[in-house]
Amino acid sequence: MMHSRFKRAMAPIAAVLILCLTAGAQVAQVEKVDLEMMKKIRAEGLERSQVMETLSWMTDVIGPRLTGSPQMKHANEWTKNKMIEWGLENGKLEAWGPFGRGWTLEKFSANVIEPVPFPVIGYPKAWTPGTDGPIVGEVIHLDVRTEADFEKYRGKLKGAIVLTTPMREVTAWFRAPGSRLNDEQLLAMSNANPAAPPRQAGGPPSDEQMRQFRASAELNNKRSEFIRSEGAAVLIDAGRGDGGTLFVGSGGPRDKNAPQALPSFTMTVEHYGRIVRTLQKGVKVKMEVDIRAKFHDDDPMSYNTTAEIPGTDLKDEVVMLGGHLDSWHSGTGATDNAAGCAVAMEAARILKALGVKPRRTIRVALWSGEEQGLIGSRQYVNQHFAERQAPPTQPGQPPPPPTPGFQGRGGPQGPIMLKPEHEKFSVYFNLDNGTGKIRGVYLQGNEAARAVFRAWLEPFRDLGAATLTISNTGGTDHLSFDGVGLPGFQFIQDPVEYDTRTHHSNMDVWERLQAEDMKQASVIMAAFVYNAAMRDEKFPRKPLPANVIKPAPPVAAAPAPEPQNAKQPANTKSTKTTKPAEKVKKQN
Repeated sequence: MMHSRFKRAMAPIAAVLILCLTAGAQVAQVEKVDLEMMKKIRAEGLERSQVMETLSWMTDVIGPRLTGSPQMKHANEWTKNKMIEWGLENGKLEAWGPFGRGWTLEKFSANVIEPVPFPVIGYPKAWTPGTDGPIVGEVIHLDVRTEADFEKYRGKLKGAIVLTTPMREVTAWFRAPGSRLNDEQLLAMSNANPAAPPRQAGGPPSDEQMRQFRASAELNNKRSEFIRSEGAAVLIDAGRGDGGTLFVGSGGPRDKNAPQALPSFTMTVEHYGRIVRTLQKGVKVKMEVDIRAKFHDDDPMSYNTTAEIPGTDLKDEVVMLGGHLDSWHSGTGATDNAAGCAVAMEAARILKALGVKPRRTIRVALWSGEEQGLIGSRQYVNQHFAERQAPPTQPGQPPPPPTPGFQGRGGPQGPIMLKPEHEKFSVYFNLDNGTGKIRGVYLQGNEAARAVFRAWLEPFRDLGAATLTISNTGGTDHLSFDGVGLPGFQFIQDPVEYDTRTHHSNMDVWERLQAEDMKQASVIMAAFVYNAAMRDEKFPRKPLPANVIKPAPPVAAAPAPEPQNAKQPANTKSTKTTKPAEKVKKQN
């Protein structure tokens, strides 16, 4: 028998446990999930999927989608028309900008012609010019580590093909480049400390590290100016990657009035290393390079694609889903991020195929300009929901430089001016971490979302999606919403080969997509959007940031003045007709 004092001591603990269990049960009861609809979504998405066909059109036919390019505009139009074909409404392209000039690559070849001819694997950098026909030149490896090193190359770079980066070590892949999250990793994510600040690798830089960084940046600037002033013809670097995989970005400005770059390309490290080692032996190397690139200045604006499934009784409120449609140019942007866009489109197709009549309007948004800093989604949020104002300045001080960040990144942040649509917004779901299947959701610090997502994920536990982490994740378009106090979420995904092989690389192509993962992600995205659109309440929000300016409430209409010749009731005093007008004047 339990001791009486022990029973008295345990009583409050038992009461707390009962309260917690009761509260949990109440949350589960409050968050309704239509299990029959979940079964229908699963069947449509897994048995009659069109996601891989959509992906083939976006990657194989349209190809790379660099923001500002004709292919990007083609992708905008094609996705809009496809969603309209499926029955979505209000399909349109929403302009933002100006972004700057577009760029496309029309032709590229590079070959070593002496001492032993061989073709090299490479890819030109975006927004760099062509060569105006084939160029033959001597190859020089520019090894500048101090300012004194410049003198070794003075007068030797005219017309040369210049290798600009040091050779790096290349090691074997003893671990597979593809992987999935294991139980231990998922558990660690679930147990993340909500009080922990955002992780910074190694902590903030020291004064010495900052000094070294500034010195390195200064030397790099001098190197670039030296190469240009000496008359080099083509620049080559050995970027990240090996085994024929190249990670290629931009190398020139989008502003046509800015100083233009030299023709530039990234070469696979194995071919780069062969040339460097040959030069180190005192053997001269010659190359022939032919780059034909085209700039597009006809339309400086860029576009987001949107389309909707209109709501019913709560049609003025909106649930959004999407991903970024733009890509880099050396592959076809399959995992980054045709995958996320095709999943969002497929989720909407599933709901339309099932004849869903959502309470809230469901809006698909496919962004541009993400690769240049989430520009398209930020501009969309500016236009519709909230606009970041310029940061305040101190008297007598010049205004701070333009802030490249938006939600707490990149320097001083001004107040957020909310717009009326901000109040009508429910939630945004984003997919942009490659081809891996969904394993759960990053809560972005929104603890109120945990119980909701837990109920929504339960029907898909057998598909591997069950993890919730309070942690934030960055680098993609949900941040544009989260930064102005709107619920925006990115799904946890298996990495597969994202960082090791496909992200921004020439191997980001259809063959690297995982079909079953894409189907699973489409089903879960459709289920989340359906649940959000059918809830009695909008999705729970985090507290608004402190520097928020709310929209002014609408001014009530003033009563209309009585006509001056209006007939007065019997036995009443006449009222001056100027009184109502005076009230109107005060309200205005």
